[in-house]
Amino acid sequence: MSLERINPGALSPPTGFSHAVTATGGRLVLLAGQTALDAGGELVEGGLPEQFERALANLLTALRAAGGTPRDLARVTVYTTDVAAYRAHARELGVVWRRLAGRDYPAMAVIGTTRLWDERALVELDGIAVLP
Repeated sequence: MSLERINPGALSPPTGFSHAVTATGGRLVLLAGQTALDAGGELVEGGLPEQFERALANLLTALRAAGGTPRDLARVTVYTTDVAAYRAHARELGVVWRRLAGRDYPAMAVIGTTRLWDERALVELDGIAVLP
């Protein structure tokens, strides 16, 4: 199995994502949306950066349970109730991403929404991975 990250020179240089990712061979893993719930089902304290960190950690926990690693992520979608806050914290969120998931970025999108399942949640991440 291989993932190839494609970033054409004709597009703006990507920061914290890849423009396209191709997958050849392997097993597809669809990762459900994860918010900042702890193991007891309680939302972690803090703002967007803290919730993003926990939601990403939860997504990666599910991925590892399926036998994958962050390098296997082909696509991640971020849903947030405050796109302006997400942009304001982008540098800090990038540090969290690199610490937890490394520098092999999947294709990504950030989508603003009025609310998430848990109305106190500020961010939710879901993903697609391809495992060998």
